[in-house]
Amino acid sequence: MNGLVTGDAVVLGLRPARLPSRALAVLLDLTVYVTGYLLVLLALVLATAGLDEAAQAAVSVATLVLVLVGVPIAVETLSHGRSLGKLACGLRVVREDGGPIRFRHALVRGAMGVVELLMTFGTVACTASLVSERGRRVGDVFAGTLVIRERVPGARVMPVPPPPPWLAGRFAGLDLSAVPEGLWLAIRQYLTRMNQLDPHTGAVMAARLADDVVARTGAPAPPGVPAAAFLMAVVHERQSRDAARVFAAAPAPGPGPGPGPGPGPVAYGGIPVEPAAPVQPVRPAQPARPVGPAAPVEPAPPATGFAPPA
Repeated sequence: MNGLVTGDAVVLGLRPARLPSRALAVLLDLTVYVTGYLLVLLALVLATAGLDEAAQAAVSVATLVLVLVGVPIAVETLSHGRSLGKLACGLRVVREDGGPIRFRHALVRGAMGVVELLMTFGTVACTASLVSERGRRVGDVFAGTLVIRERVPGARVMPVPPPPPWLAGRFAGLDLSAVPEGLWLAIRQYLTRMNQLDPHTGAVMAARLADDVVARTGAPAPPGVPAAAFLMAVVHERQSRDAARVFAAAPAPGPGPGPGPGPGPVAYGGIPVEPAAPVQPVRPAQPARPVGPAAPVEPAPPATGFAPPA
C-alpha cells in the first residue's frame, strides 16, 4: 500500500500498478487499436481506390494518428482512465491526488505515449517504470497522473464512527436527496481517517464538508454542534434510511405454527362467508301455571349455568 498524501494532509490508500500488469494492459489495448486500424485502413483503401498515391498516403497517415493516438485519448477521457486493457487488468489512471483525470491529462499521456511506447517499442516506458518508485512512465510524470490497482484483494472497509448519543435521530427530517455520492464518499473517507490527521487540518476539512452538506440540504446546522459530530450524525441518518428501505422491501414472514384466533372465512360457491357465531342454548319455556291458591308448587329447575329469560 502506497502512502500518498494530498494537499489537505489526507493519506490515500492507493496501490500503484507495477510493470507486469501495466504491460499486459498496454498489449491488450494495442491489439484492439491495431486491429481496428487495419479494418479502417482496408475500408479506406477500397473507398479511395480512385485517388492518387499521395492522397492515399495522406489518408493512411491521418488514419494512423487518429486510431493510435486520438482514440486512446478519447477513451481515457470518457472512461475516466479505464481503457479496455486497464479494465481487464483492474487498473485505472488517476491524478496524483487520487481524483479522476481530465482531457488535458489524457492528452499529455497520449502524446508522450507516441514516443515512449510506439516509436521506441516501449523501451523508454519500461525503463522509467522500473526506475520510478510508484511505477510511473514519462507520460505520467508530465501529466501528473498515476496508474493504480482497483481490485485489491483483502481490502477492509473502515467503519464510520457513530455519532454522539445526544445527536441520534435529531436529523430525521433532513432532506438528503440532493447530496451527491461524491460528497458522501469524501465524508466517509474523512470520518474513517480523521484520527490520523492534524487537529487543525481535520477541523478545517470537517467545516468545509459540513458547509457542503448544509448547502446541499438547505437546512442550517444546529448551533453548538461540532462539524465532525454533525457529519457523523448525517451519515448515520443516511445509513438508517438505507437500512429501513432494505427491510421494508423484504417480504413479511408468514405466521408461525400454533392455534390461531379462530376459523377463517369459508368459501361457499366461490364467495367467502364468515362462519356463524355459536348459538347459545335456550331453556325451553315452562308451561303456564294455573293461578289460584290451590296451584301445586313445582320444584325449581336444575341449574344449567345460563341466566333465566326475563
